[in-house]
Amino acid sequence: MPTVLLTVAYDGTNYSGWQIQPNGLAVQEVVENALEKLLKERVQVRSSGRTDAGVHARAMAASFATSRDLPLQAFVEGTNRFLPADIAIQSACIVPDGFKPITMAHAKQYRYTIINSSVRSPLDRLYSWQVRESLDLDAMEEAAGRFVGRHNFAAFRASNCVAKTTIRRIDSVQITRQGSRITVDVIGGGFLKNMVRVMVGTLVDIGKGRFTPLDIDRLLQGGDRKEAGCTAPASGLCLIQVVYPEHVTSLPTDA
Repeated sequence: MPTVLLTVAYDGTNYSGWQIQPNGLAVQEVVENALEKLLKERVQVRSSGRTDAGVHARAMAASFATSRDLPLQAFVEGTNRFLPADIAIQSACIVPDGFKPITMAHAKQYRYTIINSSVRSPLDRLYSWQVRESLDLDAMEEAAGRFVGRHNFAAFRASNCVAKTTIRRIDSVQITRQGSRITVDVIGGGFLKNMVRVMVGTLVDIGKGRFTPLDIDRLLQGGDRKEAGCTAPASGLCLIQVVYPEHVTSLPTDA
């Protein structure tokens, strides 16, 4: 029984997040329903993590076991025939039995997009956060570097986060500006609920002068969520890629 790993791209605007839940339609449910139509059997899809309601993905990694032995391209094109326009399978590959997409992931990359303008951008409204005030990018970049390393991110998670440990590894935080568009790329070994969004919200507050870059050290040491910045809106966040060790598989970085 082969285990298939899919790369799934989706616009999360109309969904309650990736994971199936009682209230609202989840991306996982839509993908599983499409696979059932293709395979004529019900499969459970296990992902590399969760995304919140309204968060997008360019390359969510999700695997499942099936009794059907189909060409890999059939898993892509066949499943896409049963998916809505805002969800699409980008690629498929076979992985070893027992593959666990969440625990075997070496790193994940998220990208947050900010439109720093007093005039709203209609075409970006579903995929960014409009910040009207001018931002001190130098201060934000200095603060971003203080996230790198293994730290206690208790101050940068949702109040209802149930993770057993709040220690996480951040490999890099890169801020890029092109005109009014600011992107924050965060790469790390794993993330708490809302972690990237709270990190970005705090960076924006630093850009506005409400905090200083040194406050990041204080927040990492103190662990008090109430002391950190706001939670940036879900619409600006996108899962860009999930990185696995080469001996397991290699997922595309551009879906």
